[in-house]
Amino acid sequence: MDNQRKVIALGFFDGVHLGHGALLRRVAERARELDAVPCAFTFDRSPAAALTGKTVPLLSGVNDRRNLMEALYGIQEVIVAPFDVMRQMDWRDFVAQYLQKELGVVHVVAGHDFHFGYKGEGTPRRLGAKCAELGIGCDIIPKVELDGITVSSTYIRMRVAAGDMEGAARFLGHPHVLSGEVVHGSELGRTLGTPTANLLVPEGVIAPAFGVYATRAVLPEGTYLAVTNVGVRPTVNEDKTAVTVEPWILDYHGDLYGQDIRVEFYTRLRPERKFPSVQALRDAILENARQTREYFTKTQN
Repeated sequence: MDNQRKVIALGFFDGVHLGHGALLRRVAERARELDAVPCAFTFDRSPAAALTGKTVPLLSGVNDRRNLMEALYGIQEVIVAPFDVMRQMDWRDFVAQYLQKELGVVHVVAGHDFHFGYKGEGTPRRLGAKCAELGIGCDIIPKVELDGITVSSTYIRMRVAAGDMEGAARFLGHPHVLSGEVVHGSELGRTLGTPTANLLVPEGVIAPAFGVYATRAVLPEGTYLAVTNVGVRPTVNEDKTAVTVEPWILDYHGDLYGQDIRVEFYTRLRPERKFPSVQALRDAILENARQTREYFTKTQN
């Protein structure tokens, strides 16, 4: 580990929403003041899922969290720690041995509800006191509210699950994103003249409600408008359990197999439905493409 001075935001940062943004902005400010590197600390898996044993779908995988923090808030380094190791560590050792001695922290920023260490015994109050004892700066950020609602990953997850991408974006501060590797599919879209990229959604990450969305696809060579279907493709797919995320990337002609792409969700155009024929499905997709172009033309003006 390098010995650069670091200012570190502490949290899980699922979705990188506006509440997280308050921490990350403070980190960037403190880093400039202290001539240090702005960093964020996160875990390799959901603390809530690990502690409860329940399945907790995530808004974003590790790579999306890292990319959002870097792009939106100027974070230069994202430290991904194994939660199973950190949950066994005494909270005092987490601050003194791990943050200060191993990582070189000079200032930490945490949320009002941040708990850490063995049995979650580390609290914001204890963190502040221990940092003061060690000569480390510490900011505790209060909860962030929007329209009287506390900004939280749990609330945003509900909006995404309902297909309310505008509502999710208001609380996220950016469009909901899904990234993954493009894998081979049935290639039905190619025969329809609407070739799609089949996205492999990261394990444990939530997909939006079934339906068709106006989206943007961020590729290695640029950003394109896309019509994205989320669901089980009931018109052509007999396996009604295999959920797919398939963007038809407008005005793009190339081979994306094996590449990682990011899909940004803006609005739901329609629910997923079974059409009486493949031609009816094609007509609907072409109409969705027209709607997508119209949507972005209006929002850009």
